[in-house]
Amino acid sequence: MATNFSPEILDQLLAGGSLKPEDLAGEDGLFRRLKKALLERALGAELTHHLGYEKGDPAGRGSGNSRNGTSSKALLTDDGEIEIEVPRDRAGTFEPVIVAKGQTRFDGFDEKIISLYGRGMTVREIQGHLAELYGTEVSPDLISKVTDAILDEVREWQSRPLEAIYPVVFFDALRVKIRDEGMVKNKAVYVVLGITASGEKDVLGLWIEQTEGAKFWLKVMNDLRNRGVAGSRKTRRAMRSGSMSSASSG
Repeated sequence: MATNFSPEILDQLLAGGSLKPEDLAGEDGLFRRLKKALLERALGAELTHHLGYEKGDPAGRGSGNSRNGTSSKALLTDDGEIEIEVPRDRAGTFEPVIVAKGQTRFDGFDEKIISLYGRGMTVREIQGHLAELYGTEVSPDLISKVTDAILDEVREWQSRPLEAIYPVVFFDALRVKIRDEGMVKNKAVYVVLGITASGEKDVLGLWIEQTEGAKFWLKVMNDLRNRGVAGSRKTRRAMRSGSMSSASSG
């Protein structure tokens, strides 16, 4: 059954529901959750590369080393402290790379993290981002394994089911630097924020596109529909200054 919202309720949601920096950054922002998920996927891929076999693979029997659970690690990031689970091996020979032993900070990577989760990134661009995140000479095989793991994480997030109705949906954009074929280019990451019937905010998705147009927005709408969104009573495109690019109201 459809939920009816009075104009007064919709106005209240619109007044308090615009996309704010803290919806992406900050202690309860999207960046923190994405960062944690991405780092844990990358660390898991690193351990797989170190051991030489996938989790559950019979090839690991008798190898002399195996997975041995995880340990918690606190990291200070641009958005405050996050806690990640670092995988361990029984022999104690695993040396994490993306978050090294003894490392307590992981900052300055928000642009790369958010662009990794945006639809429109090519595998080459993702590999370039990961190479910059690692910041050291690592083997192509390791980057390949980490890329595969990150792609799985990203696709899960991009395709997660959404609610059928969001009374209000906001559209906004921010500019990020993306390395493409050896060159750093400025691209727009379009953010879609939905307000649920209970007033909670949910970032529905991120999309990367050189320029916006009717075809691009049709693609965004089709993606949202395919993930379960039936419609919205009102939409608003936010105006931003500074790092957030301006969009016309509509």
